[in-house]
Amino acid sequence: MLISISFGFAARNTLQMTCKTSLVSALRRHSGRPCSRTLATLPTKTPIDLHYTSQIPDDNKTSGAIVLLHGLFGSSRNWAAHSRAFAQNLQRPVYALDLRNHGASEHVQPMTYSAMAADVVHFIQQHSLSDVELLGHSMGGKVAMTVALDSSLPPSTLSKLIVVDIAPARGKLSDEFDGHISAMKKIEAAKLSQRKEALEILREYEKDPDLCAFLLTNLIQKPNASHFRIPIDLMGESAAEIGYFPFTPEEAKWTGKTLFIKGLRSCFLNRHNIPVAEKFFPNMKLETLDTHHWVHSEKPNEFSKLVQDFIGPLEK
Repeated sequence: MLISISFGFAARNTLQMTCKTSLVSALRRHSGRPCSRTLATLPTKTPIDLHYTSQIPDDNKTSGAIVLLHGLFGSSRNWAAHSRAFAQNLQRPVYALDLRNHGASEHVQPMTYSAMAADVVHFIQQHSLSDVELLGHSMGGKVAMTVALDSSLPPSTLSKLIVVDIAPARGKLSDEFDGHISAMKKIEAAKLSQRKEALEILREYEKDPDLCAFLLTNLIQKPNASHFRIPIDLMGESAAEIGYFPFTPEEAKWTGKTLFIKGLRSCFLNRHNIPVAEKFFPNMKLETLDTHHWVHSEKPNEFSKLVQDFIGPLEK
């Protein structure tokens, strides 16, 4: 039997429960919109409790768990289908997290990889997980790599690492990112009531209909006051941090089993930065699928097979 659970500030799966962990979360539930428009600022490695969804096979909540991390502007919902498949086929518990400032998790500064990684480690420790199979796409892949490379991480924390279409590299975010932030600010300022009105504004900045639809998954529609569930100003101010990576190959290395999955038509993981990844992760293998950046959604079956073959079934 597979049990589907959603925990956090805005539970939304089959069995719905709410984590009552702080006054902030309580206020958020009562107001109906994130109260964190006034943002808290925490020391770099002060973790927060992350919202998450889970798929639990046969009440196994800890053994050989798979933890999934979404990319920029995403949420745990991006992993819904894969979470079910991994739990069913591998008989492992699967946890998909909302990283800070995403989904239903708290809005808080700073938005650095060290801070986001500390949140993930906090989650793993909260739930008494060990030998975790950690998988991250894009920004979530950078978070996953930061977790693995942290020298203070207990050796039993991670079993395997899977990084999807991103490199442990530093660089400026694309101009498209600035355009998306500008579009979302314009949408909020317009105090719209209908999604189609928001889409019209977004199309001025982004022509790809799939990407427009993805960005609008963050839109919360209210009469004359639609707003985004993510803190747009903070995200815009954090562009340099999102493009950054907190380690160099001379400083850190993880020798555990690592899988990089590259989208053939994507430039995020390329001939210039793959050698850098190999220095950080000497026990890595590279697989390629004929996709753009959204590997897991463009080729879901092929992606799922690569991941499941790499992780393998839970040993009895």
